[in-house]
Amino acid sequence: MIIHRRTIFGLMAAPAILSSAQAQDFPTQALRLIPPYPPGGGTDTVARLLLPHLISQLGQNIVVENRGGAGGTIGAAEVARSPKDGHTLLLDSMGHVVNSTLMPNLPFDYPTAFAPISQLTWQPQMLVVPAASPYQSLNALVTAAKARPGTLAYASSGNGSGAHLAMAAFAKEAGIDVVHVPYRGGGPAMTDLVAGNVAMAFASAAAATGHVQSGRLRALGAAGLRRISALPDLPTIAELGYSGFDWDEWNGLWTVAGTPAASISKLHAATIFALNQPDVRARMNQIGIVPLGTTPEQFGTFVADQRARTARLIREANITLG
Repeated sequence: MIIHRRTIFGLMAAPAILSSAQAQDFPTQALRLIPPYPPGGGTDTVARLLLPHLISQLGQNIVVENRGGAGGTIGAAEVARSPKDGHTLLLDSMGHVVNSTLMPNLPFDYPTAFAPISQLTWQPQMLVVPAASPYQSLNALVTAAKARPGTLAYASSGNGSGAHLAMAAFAKEAGIDVVHVPYRGGGPAMTDLVAGNVAMAFASAAAATGHVQSGRLRALGAAGLRRISALPDLPTIAELGYSGFDWDEWNGLWTVAGTPAASISKLHAATIFALNQPDVRARMNQIGIVPLGTTPEQFGTFVADQRARTARLIREANITLG
């Protein structure tokens, strides 16, 4: 049997043509959006705000699946092993850049397993204490911590989370020794903090602003270089004497690496549309979140820079999973 050269080339090109056609038709089924933390935290809040507009733009239902645990690696692993077709999305935060340093033996590689879509937000953090706390100011808290080293406990949403890193950085700056109590996510941490079961925590504006405004928590300082829009009278920690202190959180969106570029482009366009909707921006501003929206290339560069920055802190502060 004689097979002509053009036939061979046609057969070789078929997978590429099929892949291109599939990308043009994308999405062809319901999508999964995985925040790798329990409900109730800042990451989950962002997912729920964007959800209806992503659905309207992509023309398919999107199911939010909270896969909390192991510092976000359980949910990330679920996305990493998903089909390379863009139908499974990861909405992650600081843990995405920390876990590869803290957990070098994961079954997937954070830098290569995911395709960036966009940075979604800045998530300002604030240092908060329960309403019944005796600490009325940041200085009072630091004074108490220095008087009783190794006794004051702080909550975080998990080892290596933004809240954990912010407190590690602040403890280093302030010269205090405090006890880390990691939770499985920002929601459970916030519940125990409001109940007074821990002395303090860095918490995202999305999770803590309502509690501060209602009087269930007291905010002592904002973690970024700019004040939180929803709490304009709250000074930054830098303003309170810790010059240059800047440990805000952020959120971003990824899919699995190897997803066709055309599908990523559609996901990016839908994401930017959702971030620019008036109801989304108004609600984010109300709770102190800053909506962003960047290109996949810009987001990839940002993530690499954040990974290097947090790796330095982990080494300097001797942060481990223990």
